[in-house]
Parts: sequence; C-alpha cells; structure tokens
Amino acid sequence: MRKLHEQVRELEKEMLILGSMVTDAIENSMKALIDLDINKATSVIKNDESINNKRWEIEEKALEVIATQQPVAIELRDIIAIIHITIELERIGDHAKGIAQIVKMHGRKPHAKPLIDLPRMAQIDKEMLIESLNAFKTRDIAKAREVIKKDNLVDKLNEQIFRELLTYMIDEPRIIKRAIYLTWVSHNLERIADRITNICERIIFLVTGKLLINESGANTGKD
Repeated sequence: MRKLHEQVRELEKEMLILGSMVTDAIENSMKALIDLDINKATSVIKNDESINNKRWEIEEKALEVIATQQPVAIELRDIIAIIHITIELERIGDHAKGIAQIVKMHGRKPHAKPLIDLPRMAQIDKEMLIESLNAFKTRDIAKAREVIKKDNLVDKLNEQIFRELLTYMIDEPRIIKRAIYLTWVSHNLERIADRITNICERIIFLVTGKLLINESGANTGKD
C-alpha cells in the first residue's frame, strides 16, 4: 500500500511538471503574437513535442501502476484523474502550438487591431490553469468551482473580439486576412479555458465521486 501511495504521488508530481510546461507554452505563444516574434513561435511549436512525450510517459506509468498494483477506491480515482488531466494538458499545449503556428502565418505585418483583449484572455487562461492545478493538489473543490466560473469571462471576451474584428474587416477590407488570424487566436484561447473547465470538473469528481451537472441536468464537460 505504501508503494502504491508513493507511485501515485510521483504521477501527480509528473503531471504538475507537465502543467508547468503547458503554462509556459501559453505565455510564450502570446509573447510571440504580441511581438510578432517568429523565432519564439518556432520554439513553442518545437517544444510541443516535449509536452506530447511527457503526456505519453505519464500515461504509460499510470497504466503500469494500475496493472501491477491493482489500486481500488480513492487511489484508483486518483490515477484515473491524473490520466484525464494529463490528456487535457496535452490538448491545451496543442492550442498554444496552434497560436504559435498562426503567428508564423501572420508574419511581421502590423496587427489588424491593437492587442488588448487577447493578452487578457491569455492571462485569464494562465491563472485558471495554475489555480486548477493548485485545486488538484489541495483537493479544493470550492476553488475548482471558482475556476469554472471564469470560463464565462473568457467566452464573453471571445465574442467581443469577434464582433470588433468583424467591424474592422468591414471598414478596412485590406486587413481581413490578419483579422481572421486574430479570430483564430481568440478561438484557441477560448478552447484552452474549456479544457481547464474539464480539469476542474475532473477534480470535483475525484473528491466527491459525482459528475458536475448543470441546471438542465446535462454533464457540463466540454470536448
């Protein structure tokens, strides 16, 4: 039993390392966008391979623990939660990589509009991710629920950015392509918040054994 506990804690430690890698990817992809730094964007894309490798490494270790230690009850829920959260983290890394790829497509031409709300979205995403991982460490479902509520703010910013960029495109057709790139960035940031919501719902399930259900009775998890 002690060995199982130590192995689960090691999996958790590796998952948190992955979380730090993904947080850096979000930050660096946004810096690349703000500065139109092609080299930094290329670095984010390259580093995504390390995120992918870490995800598979954690999954393999988790499956090995299940096969060899045959955990039950809370230990099994811990391991399953770690696997699910690891998958979400890897997908968040994909969205950060997507932003970096958009930066390379955009090139060094000026942005279609001043970047105000996109950096704000990225900052909220980073805060949500850090808080969600802290909630996992402390098994704090109240904190997890607070993080979930922030997803609404990211959704509203995404909608606001789309409306503003649409206006810019109507008024100035020459910037349509660059404006579209920014809508793609906004979409990636919105999806990151969705993935973090999934992480928080997994934390709530880990602690309570119950799926988070919204008022309509449907599971609130986002694909």
